[in-house]
Amino acid sequence: MIEAVASSCRAAQMNEDEMQREEVTVTDNGWDDECDVLVVGSGAGGLTGAYTAAREGLTVILAEASGAFGGTTAYSGGGMWFPNNAVLARAGSTDTPAAARTYYRAVVGDRTPETLQDAYLETGPRLVDYLEADEAFRFVVWPWPDYYGSAPEASPTGRHIIMKPIRPEQLGDLRGLIRPPLGVERGGEELPAAVNGGQALVGRHLLALSGLPNADLRLNTCCDELVRDGDTVVGAVVSQDGVRRRVRAHKGVIIASGGFEHNQEMRSEYGVPGAARDAMGPDTNQGLAIRAGIEVGADVDLMEEAWWSPGMTHPDGRSTFSLWFTGGIFVDDQGDRFVNESWAYDRIGREVIARMDAGTVSLPFWMIHDDRDGAVPPVRSASVPIGRPADYEEAGLWVSADTLEELAEKIGVPPQRLVASVERFNDFVASGRDDDFGRGEEPYDRAFADGGSPLVAIEKGPFHAAAFGLSDLGTKGGLRTDERARVLDARGQVIRGLYAAGNSQAAVSGQTYPGGGNPIGSSMVFAHLAALDMATTG
Repeated sequence: MIEAVASSCRAAQMNEDEMQREEVTVTDNGWDDECDVLVVGSGAGGLTGAYTAAREGLTVILAEASGAFGGTTAYSGGGMWFPNNAVLARAGSTDTPAAARTYYRAVVGDRTPETLQDAYLETGPRLVDYLEADEAFRFVVWPWPDYYGSAPEASPTGRHIIMKPIRPEQLGDLRGLIRPPLGVERGGEELPAAVNGGQALVGRHLLALSGLPNADLRLNTCCDELVRDGDTVVGAVVSQDGVRRRVRAHKGVIIASGGFEHNQEMRSEYGVPGAARDAMGPDTNQGLAIRAGIEVGADVDLMEEAWWSPGMTHPDGRSTFSLWFTGGIFVDDQGDRFVNESWAYDRIGREVIARMDAGTVSLPFWMIHDDRDGAVPPVRSASVPIGRPADYEEAGLWVSADTLEELAEKIGVPPQRLVASVERFNDFVASGRDDDFGRGEEPYDRAFADGGSPLVAIEKGPFHAAAFGLSDLGTKGGLRTDERARVLDARGQVIRGLYAAGNSQAAVSGQTYPGGGNPIGSSMVFAHLAALDMATTG
């Protein structure tokens, strides 16, 4: 059953003090609801956990805090990084488990346990087989190079698949329950006719779940409290229809409700760079369920981390996840170029943070480009629609000048340094080799240049600068788990009945982003493992 309750779920927007003051009713006589498995969150992880548990014969309640299913997944391209899966093999991939493991180890290192890394790598292909047994799920290959192309055994075509697009009529009324794309939600665009990417990933899960009578999916239902009896989490308290309801979960609770990227208080507490306003997850990603886990003794890790990106800044003051740069260079406070602009977004974001820590980059920093495409920056994806140029110019976010010296004065960097940076870069363009940052040397660098060089000269005036900030796809610190997704306490002991996945779980990839689809892939894997663990244990 998929239920769209009418409440506004105000608790997800409150801070903790406000939540304590909220006057709601808790029934006095035991539990209000009972199930085998309570799943908190409805992104790829939550949906996969709910589907697995229900398919294995367990009764499931899924609690989604917002008014639509899908979480951050619904905004995304829906990619899944699952090395050596059957979909890739059918397409002719010659990758091997040993090669994928070598790459992953080289990139992630020992920041996370090898047992956790192996669980991800080994379970991904098994999960694809599991889902493909259901006609609701169909996958296709989407070539997307690994993000550290110089690491051993990196794949130039990637280990990346997506859900096959699905026709709206196949979803019927379910489509209206999916969180719309960012262009619709924040940009006022019309809902696209096609259902693809993250929309298809969420839609196909909802379609599969709609055929399972033991799955009860609820919208506008927040979880901010867990109930622990001895060494076991036995249920949770949710807020639904303005009433606090106690939900008994006989097998356990899966926390898969995203990160805390929109909770500025938590970001400040744990030292997460950037600002909540520039995060790309839904506003309901407040970390309430993570807090609930901490309150029952869960350990946490990687709490200062996120999935980073440079973000083009818009007139509303928000900087949004941006990629697919077809030109331009980034410069620091002295007008010096400081990064490979064609790197994968997380690598650029991490370099921005490192330079901020060193005191050489402050926000906003600037993309410098010429007039070959006019005043609009060479950014083909800013996650939300780019508005009227006049609005950016009026806000001081897009600046133009006839000469580089004038442009430097307008953005507050030393003119001679900016001129020297552009001249040096243009020399690299002419030689075809970036001796400073290696732009174009890795397959991902060339992904948006049709495999050619991403080096584009800055020579046609007038010259332009576009303001950028630091964005993120969500925080990646959360509850620490073992390889079965069971949450651990500070002593490393399992808290029975409590599981975590996705951005509510301390990320298996540690401080890196190995490839497109890694966040969604790991979220699905560990939610699946959590559900299987509950299905096979007493």
